[in-house]
Amino acid sequence: MAERVVRLPDVGEGIAEAELVEWHVKVGDVVREDAVLGAVMTDKATVEIPSPTDGRVIWLAGSVGDVLAIGSDFVRLEVDGKSAPAAEAVKSASSTASTLAKKPDVAACAPRMAREPPNMLKSQPSAAPPHHAGDRPLAAPAVRLRAREAGVDLRQIRGTGPAGRITHDDLDAHLARGRTGTTATPYPTQTAVTDIKIVGLRRKIAEKMSVASSRIPHITYVEEVDVTALEDLRAKLNSQKQPGRPKLTMLPFLMRAMVRAIAEQQHLNAHFDDEAGIVHQHAGVHIGIATQTPAGLVVPVVRHAEARDLWSCAAEVARLAEAARNGSATRDELTGSTITITSLGALGGLATTPIINHPEVAIIGVNRIAIRPHWDGVAFVPRQMMNLSSSFDHRVIDGFDAAQFVQRIKTQLETPAMIFIDG
Repeated sequence: MAERVVRLPDVGEGIAEAELVEWHVKVGDVVREDAVLGAVMTDKATVEIPSPTDGRVIWLAGSVGDVLAIGSDFVRLEVDGKSAPAAEAVKSASSTASTLAKKPDVAACAPRMAREPPNMLKSQPSAAPPHHAGDRPLAAPAVRLRAREAGVDLRQIRGTGPAGRITHDDLDAHLARGRTGTTATPYPTQTAVTDIKIVGLRRKIAEKMSVASSRIPHITYVEEVDVTALEDLRAKLNSQKQPGRPKLTMLPFLMRAMVRAIAEQQHLNAHFDDEAGIVHQHAGVHIGIATQTPAGLVVPVVRHAEARDLWSCAAEVARLAEAARNGSATRDELTGSTITITSLGALGGLATTPIINHPEVAIIGVNRIAIRPHWDGVAFVPRQMMNLSSSFDHRVIDGFDAAQFVQRIKTQLETPAMIFIDG
């Protein structure tokens, strides 16, 4: 028998390390050639690493969530034959591994249970009676702390320790019986704690949100928009849509309004390289659409929105959203946005404080549509109203420019015919 080392392959694009997100084998497993050993993630792309040969697993590189260097030992196999090479890196991640696995990353869960309650049937012949109202029960500081956190009055517990001292076991027994002497409740006390390790896409999201929050001084501007006319137009267009055309949601109208507003304020369609002190202003409008998936939040990108009409925008949003949710979106489809829209749909609330998609300088947040009373100068009338909650990088975008940008979008949404007028 001989040992063969499978090294973590170069997954391309100059990446120096990758996060381990899943093991498909354990030590002692016998694997066949091309069987998947494990999976790593880099920049939202999941790569499965296959076995180059038959063998038995004798060593694994680490635990889910660990970051491994490219070229480092990944798995060690015991194989037949004395001439087996000592080490091997899988030749090409693109040809032998399955990128962008179709399943969401799963966080590893390890339940950590509280201490087990004692045997409730054991006799307690020496138990002291509960204490009187004015007495201070005997108990160690740690027992007092646990009782205080659990909302338990120690005077209601019989102590089984020396001189009637209340022990941890006494407190556990009391909690297991139910909190006699406290407010009566039919609900059991829950003491289990589950540890969930942040790995895979969720860790990528956490890292990006931390960078955006720590490095970008946000200014958030909230404006109310009357979308009654727009909703009437949208319903009319959907009722008369041609075969093959997608259903129109609010997003395509907002995207077209943003394109027209950006034409007048192109510095909002940009990336800010704060280390170099350079704002990269883009001519092409590549709108990221924040999308919730089973694995977490991703941002597929509608490229060149400036060259798309309403129906093209709608079709591309629907296509990208489906690809993001089923895990088939490519890396190019998930990167490169120059400005982002975030919307929670019917759950959108009255206002939000969106976090900018670093290194962009602006994000437009859509809140839910609701019928509200609106003063028309004579009387209050019911109108369909929606708030836009938008955040801007205050280092390079002044509050006046931010407000002006949102007002231009508001004007077009309230007078939707303007969206169709060139110039």
